Amino acid sequence: MTQVRWSDMTFEEVGAAAASGAVAVLPVGATEQHGPHLITGTDTFFAEGLCIDAAAQTGDVVLPPLAYGCSLGHTDQWPGTISLTPQTMLAMVTEIGRWVYASGFRRLVMFNAHATNGPPCESALLQLRYDYPDLRMRFVSVFELSPEITERYVHDGPDIHANEAETSLMLDMNPAGVRDGLAVDESDLTVGRVFQYPMPAVSRSGIVGAPTTATAASGASLHAIVVGALAGLLRAARAETDPDLPS
Repeated sequence: MTQVRWSDMTFEEVGAAAASGAVAVLPVGATEQHGPHLITGTDTFFAEGLCIDAAAQTGDVVLPPLAYGCSLGHTDQWPGTISLTPQTMLAMVTEIGRWVYASGFRRLVMFNAHATNGPPCESALLQLRYDYPDLRMRFVSVFELSPEITERYVHDGPDIHANEAETSLMLDMNPAGVRDGLAVDESDLTVGRVFQYPMPAVSRSGIVGAPTTATAASGASLHAIVVGALAGLLRAARAETDPDLPS
């Protein structure tokens, strides 16, 4: 199979990929403000691009990306954010999963690039697992693929948004997605707090972290690590068999 994008394949090619045991990979992104220096499609760009790079190594199939996420925490303080409610996102992911199953796939990985997509996607996974007991699924976020990747993402603050890692990765993968000279650094004010806060309560610019320290070289290094980890996860997902219960 030369194509990895579901949307570039014919129905026969999709069916053949499913019959071969390929993993269907759903890139889960968002459309939201990313400070004055990053494009609003940052999360979707990463989710899809990293999936395509990994699937090119493994022969799995990348679904069209989910470009709208649960971004309510950004509020309407800044233009550019288009958010789904958790209920709407749950319904969308569940419906996508049902049609993936109808196409013959029995393995689905949701690869996420926006933190608060987690609850609705995990809820969809629970519903799909109940509806289709033979459908094997995993939800994973880019910044949680490995301890090394997590450290690269959160070194300038755990409340990741338009920070060094994201800016460096964009400089490597799509330099046109970074506006020169507009990045500013803002310390993470959420550390040690009990409650979660909307973005306007913790950032003046819509940024959390130190994007002014970003470099394309740092992004290239992170890019390679993420793609390698995701490709490894996809290979393991394809090879995994169900547990054998003792008799």
